Amino acid sequence: DLDYRLGQFRADRSERARQMRRLAQGWAQRAREFDGKREAFAAQPAPSVAALLARAFPDRIAKARGAAGQFVLAGGRGVLIEATHGLARAPLLVVAEMAGAAAGTRILLAARLDESELEQIAGDRIGTRDEITFDPASASLRGRRTTKLGAITLSAAPLAVPADSASAAALADGLARLGIDRLPWSKAQMQLRHRVAFLAGADPSGGWPDLSDAALAAAAPDWLAPFVQGKTRLAEIGADDLARALDALLSWELRRRLDADAPTHFEAPTGNPFAVAYDGPGAPAISCRVQELFGLTAHPAIARGRLPLTLELLSPAGRPIQITRDLPGFWAGSWRDVKADMRGRYPKHPWPDDPANAAPTARAKPRGR
Repeated sequence: DLDYRLGQFRADRSERARQMRRLAQGWAQRAREFDGKREAFAAQPAPSVAALLARAFPDRIAKARGAAGQFVLAGGRGVLIEATHGLARAPLLVVAEMAGAAAGTRILLAARLDESELEQIAGDRIGTRDEITFDPASASLRGRRTTKLGAITLSAAPLAVPADSASAAALADGLARLGIDRLPWSKAQMQLRHRVAFLAGADPSGGWPDLSDAALAAAAPDWLAPFVQGKTRLAEIGADDLARALDALLSWELRRRLDADAPTHFEAPTGNPFAVAYDGPGAPAISCRVQELFGLTAHPAIARGRLPLTLELLSPAGRPIQITRDLPGFWAGSWRDVKADMRGRYPKHPWPDDPANAAPTARAKPRGR
């Protein structure tokens, strides 16, 4: 503690101490003469030891952080003093001497700095800044107004998040780091992304955008931020916001080609629509009760008939009974064995001998038949 050391020095009456005091008085006299304002200088109250140190070593002003004895310097370095030392719980210090490197730097000599002196000593280097950060735990933006001296945070207070483009970009970036899969995608939007990915794989030069999680995460401030302005948390984002954002990534021409070559649904002969899956093995694929496909003599296809659908044919209970990409071949081949098995399990449903020429149905047979 430099204040304690100097107190001992002032009480020291040894010859060595007297010589040191005379040397110091000579320096003080030269300082007054150099300043040219001897009377004003003499009238000023003597600055504290810490204030003098801070003027000599402004980057060594230190603020307590964490456990007792842990400090951070204005220059950004972390320093330590024994937790049992009298200075270990001081809010502010100025370090005169230290030893060691990196996180193990130890304070050897320091003086306690009064907070009232800090503004006078370093006021021109104290700055206030508004910060908007993303909190992963709550998936939301947090606003904070901080007053800092270099790396030292002197004060911090909550701040309302402004509804501007910078905040929207911060939210989009934070959500991307949290995970694109955390966004509230609807089934239709996930299907759209899969449809685009499917066509991009089939036609790499077709100009299709990359809507994968990785690509969307990398470009989130560009595609997502404009549609979440004014929002501060994941919970405030809805499927409608994502729909508008996705729409902006697809031109009118791409949307037209998407609808023509990768429709969202296949309409069975019964008139019922079945969603087409464009992800996973066998894509594009649908799952459909086999009775709803009666009457089909050609295998269903998309992309103007170029890409056959993978059909997962289901029993009346919705259980898979066959997977095929050749429906006419199925009718003419293994249908006989399937029919025999299914007729015993589900006698109330039709199992015609010639399904290619039978009437499609989504119902069981009428009573009495």
